[in-house]
Amino acid sequence: METKAYLSWVDFYMELADKLLAYKNNRKTLIDKVKAIYTAINMRLPKLEKDNKIVDIDPFTIFGLFNKGITNANRISILRGFAQEFSVKAQVPDSFDGIPVLNNMAATFYCFIGDRQENDIENLWQVFVSALEYANTHSDSSKKTFVAAYDVASQQKGVKWNLTMALYWIRPYEYINLDSRNRWYICNPENMPVDYIESIGAFETVPTGAEYLAIVDKSRAVLEKGNYRYKNFPELSYYAWVISEQVNEENRAAAVENTRVNAGEAIGDKDVHTVHYWIYSPGYGSAMWDKFYEDGVMAIAREHIGDLRQFASRKEMQDRMMECGGDTGTRSYKNASLETWQFVHELKPGDVIFAKSGKRTIIGRGIVTSDYYYDDSYSDEYRNLRKVNWTHKGEWEHPGNAITKVLTDVTSYTDYVEEISALFEDEVSGDVEEVKIEYPIYTAEDFLSEVYMSRSNYDILSNLLINKKNIIMQGAPGVGKTFAAKRLAYSMMGVKDPSRVMMVQFHQSYSYEDFIMGFRPASTSFELKKGPFYSFCKKAELDLENDYYFIIDEINRGNLSKIFGELFMLIENDKRGVSLQLLYSDEKFSVPENVYIIGMMNTADRSLAMLDYALRRRFAFFEFSPALETDGFRQYRQGKDNKKFDSLIATIEKLNIAIENDETLGRGFRIGHSYFCTDKPIDDMWLNAVVTYEIVPLLNEYWFDEPSKVRDWEYALREAIR
Repeated sequence: METKAYLSWVDFYMELADKLLAYKNNRKTLIDKVKAIYTAINMRLPKLEKDNKIVDIDPFTIFGLFNKGITNANRISILRGFAQEFSVKAQVPDSFDGIPVLNNMAATFYCFIGDRQENDIENLWQVFVSALEYANTHSDSSKKTFVAAYDVASQQKGVKWNLTMALYWIRPYEYINLDSRNRWYICNPENMPVDYIESIGAFETVPTGAEYLAIVDKSRAVLEKGNYRYKNFPELSYYAWVISEQVNEENRAAAVENTRVNAGEAIGDKDVHTVHYWIYSPGYGSAMWDKFYEDGVMAIAREHIGDLRQFASRKEMQDRMMECGGDTGTRSYKNASLETWQFVHELKPGDVIFAKSGKRTIIGRGIVTSDYYYDDSYSDEYRNLRKVNWTHKGEWEHPGNAITKVLTDVTSYTDYVEEISALFEDEVSGDVEEVKIEYPIYTAEDFLSEVYMSRSNYDILSNLLINKKNIIMQGAPGVGKTFAAKRLAYSMMGVKDPSRVMMVQFHQSYSYEDFIMGFRPASTSFELKKGPFYSFCKKAELDLENDYYFIIDEINRGNLSKIFGELFMLIENDKRGVSLQLLYSDEKFSVPENVYIIGMMNTADRSLAMLDYALRRRFAFFEFSPALETDGFRQYRQGKDNKKFDSLIATIEKLNIAIENDETLGRGFRIGHSYFCTDKPIDDMWLNAVVTYEIVPLLNEYWFDEPSKVRDWEYALREAIR
């Protein structure tokens, strides 16, 4: 690098170490000065002793106050306080890149009273004094004194590798930092010579004092003579930080890609935020509720593992919890890591929070308004936060017993969410402002870029839905009906707004009571429950300016006359707005004009009865055909650039002609293109798997009474990919 601004901290740290040396035998004054610093900068002093009654302190713990997981702004404030109190002349640093930091859970170099030995703090002072002496003189006597002090202190509980970090803080050019980041970096042959790596060992245990100084000497020799960007320990530590941050960022991106970005992609919901509902406990026994409500926040007590953004995966987070032995009570680390990961990555602005106290009381409702952030100045335990617009505060009886976890996503329990939401329907809160969610724009062009369909067919399909209001997309499995359904709705809406789209799937046991409304068992009797179609129509009725789309997968699997009941007539396009008496309710009900119904059915499903003719005339039918010959699929094939794949598609096209001409099958049994769509690279293993485990079993089903025909086509398919 052209400048070494990242080393601006070195002079300040070294001078502060010299200043602290004067307080070896006057620790009471040192403690008073530290307290005075925090009072002057109006910050809460971290917990440095049981009950915060500090009776002794070591110099490395002093450095740990500003070398742990806190914001740079707070680090600067603390260092300015030290500069003022100890008359440090060096400039206060404003960059801390590459400086090793303590785990917030173990931010002292000693254990608290009751767990530490009598001389533990004194032993740390001996290391501090001898380290400065050896750095200044490099005499044999000072070396011997340092090694002896180091060997004693490094064996104390809670010290170990942190001692090398502390030595680096006070004399960064003299002592190498061997925290996990640096050990990882210098043991990579890309960063240091192989013979050097072999000579320093595998770092399975903390080195002795003599071994540590030997590592220091070997490392300095390599840096001074080698052709590296780093020529000293501070530069080495900085570059180790730079590279590890790059790796961590890649891991975080991969974790987000795996858990979030692809979620819902198959049904068109990639990058779409849907409102989730959460049950939340504001502190142990809801003790923090009043403060959280007043401050407009929610927080989770994970201070012992610091800023939660540092973890690239839930597994990494769980491992750190187990390592630190954080307070998870009777809950397992698995549950603790789940709710913590969700708090950081899955909770989103716009989500609804129901605050609870114990198992039987709801005490408030709010809307999340910010992403996750870490604030080390907020509270001793609650520094992992999100901003919340708390819309309600009070006490409501919880329906049943609430789950005991701190944070739980209850979105999928629709009846439960409705019951809790109903508690607030008649409540009026002062200034209630919902979070406006910006949904992604989605056009017809976006639809055509994802769905292998011609523009003319898209125009036909969308116009059919507009005019008829009810369509059924039919075709063999694998032609992309489900893939296209939500995308069609979004393209006609012009935006990916999932609140205006609902999808259900019919099956043989699905009933009117499931779909519209019916009586269901409750704790002591039966209650009238509203079904998804009823609720969806009522929601659309309040928003007539916008269109709503109700999607039914496998529509021909249900008994449609039984499921739709008296709504059989009301779904017709010219009967929209007409009201009829419902079977289980005194109210009159109509299907709003802005509700469109999209059904999907497999024409190859021979075990199912044909659709009721009365229902058929209420729907328009659009056939989805294999898209192997469309421009979009041709571009997809070109992108894969695989000759065996091209040969397989050519064989499938011939196979589809044979299926269409077969009197027992026909067009509706052709093999769809989605069997051959993948985001992964196409190789021999993938091709063989598609043929062996997807296409051949389908042919066995089609021609179960003609095994010779199956064998012929299986041979042709395997020859295509040989």
